[in-house]
Parts: sequence; structure tokens; C-alpha cells
Amino acid sequence: MHYIFVMKQALNDLFFEYCKGKLKRIDFEGLIYNYLIYNQEKTCLNHWDRNEYEDFISWFYPRLKLSIDSYNETGSSFEAFFAKFIFISAKEYHVKTTVNYVTEYCAWSARVPDMYTHEESPSYNIKENDAFLKLITDNGKKNTRRILALILKCYYYVSDDFAEKIAPLLRMETDELKYMLEKIRKIRQIKDDNIYYMKERIYRQFYRCIIYEKRLLLIKDNVTAYNNLNKRLQKARFTLERMRERINFFRTAATNRQIAEVLGTTKGTVDASLVRLKLKWEKLSQKADLN
Repeated sequence: MHYIFVMKQALNDLFFEYCKGKLKRIDFEGLIYNYLIYNQEKTCLNHWDRNEYEDFISWFYPRLKLSIDSYNETGSSFEAFFAKFIFISAKEYHVKTTVNYVTEYCAWSARVPDMYTHEESPSYNIKENDAFLKLITDNGKKNTRRILALILKCYYYVSDDFAEKIAPLLRMETDELKYMLEKIRKIRQIKDDNIYYMKERIYRQFYRCIIYEKRLLLIKDNVTAYNNLNKRLQKARFTLERMRERINFFRTAATNRQIAEVLGTTKGTVDASLVRLKLKWEKLSQKADLN
């Protein structure tokens, strides 16, 4: 193949041979790719780091077809047109890599505090908790049915670890309590899924806001790009606040009717149990405040 010295050929010569039918399209594109790889010093990106330049060429390769199809021979030479196309593509590549960097930076910056808040929590010994023992005791006897109703009411926040610790105090097997919790979760599955998806949307919107904020720091004030991005940021913040307000109306507690279904009792019984439990808790709280 006489194209072994392609690195020394000008792009105009390659384009001329392609137009004459001496080069197939795939070969022409491959030769341009080789030309770019071995002739960085002849491009407008000669000041780039070599590794960054090669990453850009790999990213740019799928756009070779567009550059060839976009060229109009009535204007400048193919080499001049291609150089301009490379320059514009390099700016787009720089914007994309910067946005990706900012996105990753913001995501990790927001994630780090969250990781600290999810460190292992201190262990509480329920058996030695006087307030809890008083709450489940009536006239010296344990009334665990009310606490069970409360646990099912707050199932959304009950972990398996907590269930294992509290099951013996309820005079239940751990598997039995977990079965009840799983049953109430199945009943509430649709509601819980809606809460989950809403939280995911809020997380994404939150990250979107901090990404916009970080990108604004990289743009000069009083330019069109800055103003447009600032408008998007304000709109994103407004949407985030509306989403946070909306999720506050999502109910995470099971209804008393659903609790009754799991316990195999009537809704009135559950109503009465939870009311008595609430009154007793308020009474214990008042005593604690006085002391």
C-alpha cells in the first residue's frame, strides 16, 4: 500500500484521492484518524497533554463522518475546514469533560457528609431502658400488644436489627415479628415505591442544583451563558423546594386498618391500643419533665 507514508500526506491530498474514488470511505476515515494521531503538532491542539489529546481523538472519531459530509468544496479547502471542525469539537469536548468533572466532584462532595451520618450508630440496650419498660407495663403486667401495634405502625423505620432486639420483649419469635413486618410492607408496597421514587427524584434534583452552582463559578458574570445557566439554577431550586414540600405529605405510617389486617383483629381494637399508648407516653413524659 502506498499509503504507508500517510503521516506525511496533507489532508487535502487524501480528500482529493477520496473524491476520485481511489479511497473507500472507511479507508479515508481511517487515514484521517492516523493523520490526527501522528500529527498533533499540526493541529490547533498541539499544546494539549498527549494523553488528553489521544482521549479527545477517540471521542472525536465517531464525528469524522459528520465532518466529511458537512464539507462544501465551494468554500475553503478541506484541510482548513477540518481544522475549524477540530477546533469547535475540542471546545465541545472540553465543556463535556468539565461538566463531567464538576458532576463527579459535586456528587462526592454531597455524598461525603451523608457517609458520615451513616456511620454505625450507638447500641441501645432496650432491656435496660426504664422508659420503655414502663410503657409496656400495666399494673405490673406487660401489655406487649400495644407496642406491637406501634411497631407495625412505624414499620417504615424498623430495621431487622431492631426487630431482633425487641422481639423477646414482645414474647415473640424474631421470625414471627419479621413476618408481620414483611406482611405490612407488602400491603404498603405501592405507597412505599412512590416514596422511594420521589426521594430518588429529589436526590437527582439536589445534585442538579449543586452542579449548576459549581458550573456558574467557571463562567464569567454578565455573559449570555452565565445568565442562561443562572436561570436554570433558579428554576431547579424552585422545583427542588416544591418537591420537598410535596414529599412531606407522603404518609410513611401504616393505617390502623392495615395493622388490624396483619394482627387479625378489628380496627377499633388497634385504635384503642394506640390511643392508650399515646396517653401513657404523654403521662410518662410529663413526669420526666417534673423530675
